[in-house]
Amino acid sequence: MLAESLWVRMTSTALGIALSNVQTRRWKMGSCVSFFLLAASSYSVLFARRPSPQNPRPDAAKSSSQNSGQNNKKPPAETPAPLERRRALHALNRLTFGPRPGEVDKVLAKGVDSWIEDQLHPESIEDGALGSHLSAYRALTLRPPELAQTFPTDTMIRQIIAGKRPMPTDPTQKLIYEVFVAKLRQQMAQQDAAKTSAVPAKEAEKPSPESKRDEGNAADKTKDKPAESAPQERAELTPQEKARAFADSLLELPNNKRMDALMKAPPEELINFSDQLTGDQRNRLNAGFSPREREILRALSNPVGVVSYELQQAKVVRATFSERQLQEVMTDFWINHFNVYLNKSNQAPIYTVSYERDVIRPHALGKFRDLLVSTAQSPAMLNYLDNWLSMGPHSVVAEKNKNQSGLNENYGRELMELHTLGVDGGYTQNDVTEVARVLTGWTIAQPEDGGQFQFDPKRHEPGNKTVLKQIIYDSGQQEGMHVLDMLAHSASTAHFISQKLAERFVADNPPESLVKRMAATFQDSDGDIREVLRTLFKSPEFWSPQYENNKLKTPLEFLVSVLRTSGTEMDAPDVVTQTLAQMGMQPYGQAVPTGYSMMAETWETEGALLARINFVTALTQGKLNGLKFDPGNLLTLAIFDDPDMPRTKTVLLGKHSSMDLAIALSQDALLPGGISAKDQAIIEKQLADPEVQRQIAASPDVGLRLVAGFLLASPEFQNR
Repeated sequence: MLAESLWVRMTSTALGIALSNVQTRRWKMGSCVSFFLLAASSYSVLFARRPSPQNPRPDAAKSSSQNSGQNNKKPPAETPAPLERRRALHALNRLTFGPRPGEVDKVLAKGVDSWIEDQLHPESIEDGALGSHLSAYRALTLRPPELAQTFPTDTMIRQIIAGKRPMPTDPTQKLIYEVFVAKLRQQMAQQDAAKTSAVPAKEAEKPSPESKRDEGNAADKTKDKPAESAPQERAELTPQEKARAFADSLLELPNNKRMDALMKAPPEELINFSDQLTGDQRNRLNAGFSPREREILRALSNPVGVVSYELQQAKVVRATFSERQLQEVMTDFWINHFNVYLNKSNQAPIYTVSYERDVIRPHALGKFRDLLVSTAQSPAMLNYLDNWLSMGPHSVVAEKNKNQSGLNENYGRELMELHTLGVDGGYTQNDVTEVARVLTGWTIAQPEDGGQFQFDPKRHEPGNKTVLKQIIYDSGQQEGMHVLDMLAHSASTAHFISQKLAERFVADNPPESLVKRMAATFQDSDGDIREVLRTLFKSPEFWSPQYENNKLKTPLEFLVSVLRTSGTEMDAPDVVTQTLAQMGMQPYGQAVPTGYSMMAETWETEGALLARINFVTALTQGKLNGLKFDPGNLLTLAIFDDPDMPRTKTVLLGKHSSMDLAIALSQDALLPGGISAKDQAIIEKQLADPEVQRQIAASPDVGLRLVAGFLLASPEFQNR
């Protein structure tokens, strides 16, 4: 298996990195690590004193040990995990982005079935703590018109320059607009200068009588003028030097005075201001600014880019911290099913905020028809697949202007192939064309101001249409509603959606028997997604050992599960979103309509798996900005949050070393399902290296970080 072979190679590489780190600086052994060692030792003594079920009397246990000598030579075989614990772990692996420390026991306390039912009703789950993590992303709380007004596109700025749009009166908004007016005017001046300089070379090089006279006068003046020193001849400061000097002056001010000083600067000097700074200057300014002020600073370089940045960051934050995990999993599922592309147009980020917040998330567990209609009428989808530009060949607009674009079949095709029926759903190319004709006139009103759905009868193709052998009578917007209703209730749609859900929650190739039962529920419940999932979660196939830990995690699932399972503190998810982009799964960054794949074959490549291993190595070695992994804290959580700790108990019953105990505790904390004996032997072999032992003796933190890195990068953790 590719993941396993790469992991074996990684263990040696990680050792080299870790030991190199230790040679340059000592890890400080925190109080949590010290406490872990003390607690483990105490726990060992207490556990050794406890009479075992086989030997209820301490003296009998002692006698047995002396006679056989086995207790100190070979620990007893590990007993199978109770069924309910295994069910709890499986449910957490499939319905969430990964279990957090102690979460298995919380699910057991609630009851696995009751916990699943709560997840199916996210409104019943308190999720207030998520709000504090999302408070930095103010842009995502704004309605589309406010969002567009706050973070203008180039088109809006050009309208202001042309006098077609007023300058905003809000001081902070006005600052952003003024900077970009200055930027666009600068660009236009450069373009005009480039045109002016495009004079024929002969004319440009031919000296005129006047220029000769001027050159002579200049030469005479030069004779009498003393030579200037080099510093005096130097041109004025570059824009970058000016920006950095200004940033230094801001950093000398108190935090609450910096934004006022920034707003008083000439707009011309703030063009691309944030991009001109050093990383240290930018970080120090951001640290002293409020979330709103950080938005302003970032917007001085790219207003709409602020929206994209916050969207991607918030996706990672929600997946990591939300208690409503199934809702986040299903929101991600539908975002990929009804894919849109963040970089489709200047307006796309503005549209995508509302698309996820107001269209996808509220309907993620509701009726499929409602979700389908909402996506069809969303400016994000209308823009992405160009239906907002589509118009009937015989529409009023087309008859008046033959030069305008005509019928666009993009959405009609993807609506049937990817959103409803599936590629084998029984439609033809003629059906694609007819659906496109039906949906002419479905467009976007006020696209630059946040956009909203509008049906424009002047763009709509008149006349009856035939879709899937059914006549769609000429009725304007209702034609589209009729087709969407027909597709939502199709047996092919029921099977296609059930198939994809089973692929997400069960296996890349789920059993057809399960898919058929889910499809029957889909049709019987009028496309109730919650009921379809309930059928899935109650099925014997879902709980079958055959399908446990058999789904390779996507990059998003893997990175978030690492953060959740390891208890990593996340000050900022920048490095996570950057890593996702490097792994080929940038949030909202899939340009093609298929969305990101859930299949192992897409992500099980050498480059993709090495990127995962590199991330885990950097995280556990403390080399990722904004993320803090504390192995001592992780093990402390394991001791207090997971009283079962089967591997730890097994180790404590036999003759063991401190490293045996560290590996066992780390497994119980990070991989409750355990790793294979073969993989454990690889870890033990690497840790037995004399140089590693010397470094661990000097700083136990090194060993804990290595063990955690090995486990988080292991083939067992790659799957869910």
